Amino acid sequence: MLRQPLARVIGCVVLAVTVSGCSLVSNKAMKMVADSLSAGGTSISSDNDPELIRAAVPFGLKTYESLLESMPTYVPLLTATCSGYAAYAYGFLATDAAAVRNTDRPAAKAIDERTLNLYLRAHGYCARALEERFKGVTTRLLQNPEGALAKAKKTDVELLYWSAASWGLAMALSPDTLAIDFPAVRELTQRGLELDETWWNGALHELMVVLDSVELLGGSQERARKHFERAVEIQKGLSPGPYLSYAMGVSVARQDRAEFEKLMNLALAVNPGANPPERLTTLLLQRRAQYFLDQADYYFLK
Repeated sequence: MLRQPLARVIGCVVLAVTVSGCSLVSNKAMKMVADSLSAGGTSISSDNDPELIRAAVPFGLKTYESLLESMPTYVPLLTATCSGYAAYAYGFLATDAAAVRNTDRPAAKAIDERTLNLYLRAHGYCARALEERFKGVTTRLLQNPEGALAKAKKTDVELLYWSAASWGLAMALSPDTLAIDFPAVRELTQRGLELDETWWNGALHELMVVLDSVELLGGSQERARKHFERAVEIQKGLSPGPYLSYAMGVSVARQDRAEFEKLMNLALAVNPGANPPERLTTLLLQRRAQYFLDQADYYFLK
C-alpha cells in the first residue's frame, strides 16, 4: 500500500511550490498542478533507498496541504493527501514500531501515538473527499453501511480503498474507540472489490485478508485464505504484502508457527528487482517481514 501515494507526494513538488506561491495563478492552473501530483510516477516507487524517500516525503505532504488551502474540495488532491499520509505512516512509522514492539514497549507506544495521529489525519482527508463525491455518505456508512456506496463508480475505487485503509489502520491502533466503525470499513472495501477487484494489483483483496482475519468482528479465516490466494495470483507472487497479511492475521491467530515462518520467508524471497515499479514497496514490506520473523517467539506460545 505504498507505491502510488509516495510517488505522488514527491513528484512535481517543485512545480507545486512554485505555482502555489504565486497569488495570481488561476484556479485552473492550480488544478493542473494538483492533477500532476495525483498522477504520480515511477521514479520514486522504483527507488532502492527507502531512507532517502523517507526524508523527502514529509515536505511533499505539507505541499499537498498547502495546495488544499486554495482548493479544499478538490477530490483528486484530497485523495492523494489521504493516501500519502496513510502510506508514509504505514511504510515508515508503523515499521519503526514493529521493530521495537516486543523489546521496548514505551518506545513502540510513542511511535504508535504518532502513527495513529497520521492515520486519522489521512482518514480526515478521505472523509472529505467521500462527502464531496457522495453527500451524506459518512452518516450512511456509520448508521447503515450496506448500499451506502451504491452510486460509486470504477473511477472511485482508489478513494474507496484509501478511505478503508486509513480508517482500518487507525482502528487497529485504537480498537477501543474505533472498532464500532468496522462495518463501514468492510463496506468500503467490498464495494471497491465489486467495482474493480484487480485495482492496484489486487490491493483490495490484500486488505480483505486483514479484515477477514478478525473473526470477532465478522471475519472468516476461510474467506481470508481465498482473498490471500487471489491477491497472490493477481500479483504473480511479486509482492511480499499478501504473505505478511496472512501470516500476521491468520497464522498467528491459529498459532501455526510453521506456516508463519514459511510465509515470512516467502515474503523475504521476493526479488525487488523483478518488479521495478514496486521496488520501494517491496523493500519496505520485507523490512517489516524480517522484524516479524526475528520476533516470532513473542507471537507464539512455547
